[in-house]
Amino acid sequence: MDFSFDPRDEEFRQEVRAFLRDNLPPELVQRAKRPYHQDKADTRRWTSILYKRGWSAPSWPKEFGGTGWSPMQQFIFDQECFDAGAPILETSGLKMIGPVIFTFGSAEQRVRFLEPWLRGELSWGQGFSEPNAGSDLASLTTRAVRDGDEYVVNGRKIWTSAGHFADWFFLLVKTDPSERQRGISLLLVDAKAPGVTVRPIYDIGEGHNLNEVFFDDVRTSADNLVGEEGKGWTYAKFLLERERAFSAEVPRNKTGLKRLKAIAAQRGVRNGTLLEDPAFAARVAQLEADLLALEWATLRALSSGGGSNLPFGSILKIRGTELQQKIGELQLEALGDYGTYVYPEAEYASGSGKSLPASDLAPGLLADFMYRRATTIYGGANEIQRTLIAKNYLKL
Repeated sequence: MDFSFDPRDEEFRQEVRAFLRDNLPPELVQRAKRPYHQDKADTRRWTSILYKRGWSAPSWPKEFGGTGWSPMQQFIFDQECFDAGAPILETSGLKMIGPVIFTFGSAEQRVRFLEPWLRGELSWGQGFSEPNAGSDLASLTTRAVRDGDEYVVNGRKIWTSAGHFADWFFLLVKTDPSERQRGISLLLVDAKAPGVTVRPIYDIGEGHNLNEVFFDDVRTSADNLVGEEGKGWTYAKFLLERERAFSAEVPRNKTGLKRLKAIAAQRGVRNGTLLEDPAFAARVAQLEADLLALEWATLRALSSGGGSNLPFGSILKIRGTELQQKIGELQLEALGDYGTYVYPEAEYASGSGKSLPASDLAPGLLADFMYRRATTIYGGANEIQRTLIAKNYLKL
């Protein structure tokens, strides 16, 4: 395969760069450049800016308000936005429930939910994992019982990213408790409906992104059932394959590697810098090789257009998440003693906090490193992904 950028790709790259230069507010960049949890107001503002250009859904088909871009153009756009410090578009809407709705949802659901998200006016929360149903998601116990024209939902979800900002949740629920996969349905629930309670989970980096969500006799219209009852497992697999492919996060890994090199170039050791130390430089070179391999694997997955039988989602999820952790670990090692300090998000995320006598690249790194320990768990633990890969190749 030839993944080289042709002149049209390069023209597109310059178009994106010009747009970012002219339209990306500097205050959004200041916050997004530091690896703290993203500010939801920034995400919505940036989405609305992109919407005016018709770019708020880079990976969606044109008929649903997307750009209709090729996989290569999407890749270029994501990389340029990340390099420029633009807020990341809401993954749960863009990569997860959005495609599920325009693929399996009703015409009414497409009108009701897609356009507001495109304008930056609606945020989603994912309700999949439960305290006793993580990687074994089919064992979930949240119930949805049909009562006339409504479903009554009772249960508990956990690790809901940005759930405290959500306007709506998309939930996997049991509509037939006598079945496992075939008893699961996908249901949309208003986050402000009576009986919904969102409780924060503060992570080890002193940040708040995760939540536990309780549903006590919550009623939602039967029109909010996505697709068919009992087909939720099929829709979840469709969704999770996209989440896992996204977990490769090539732009994030590229930015992390650049930050690592910048930190190492600032730190003096013996008669030079840490980046010039042969042993350290060799470790950085290995990460660069791993990242290059990940990038080409991602491009190959994008070029297949879903026509390959290979478990690309699982493969990219494993390689991308493990690389994030390795880069983060070396970043902290390059910072030395200053890598042990947690710069509080509330004080330093906006860039206004008083910096310690360390690299100005330090704030947020330790918190991000600790948060990224979860990357090999969320979206399906990497051990489970290895089992899926083995089943594919061994035809078990």
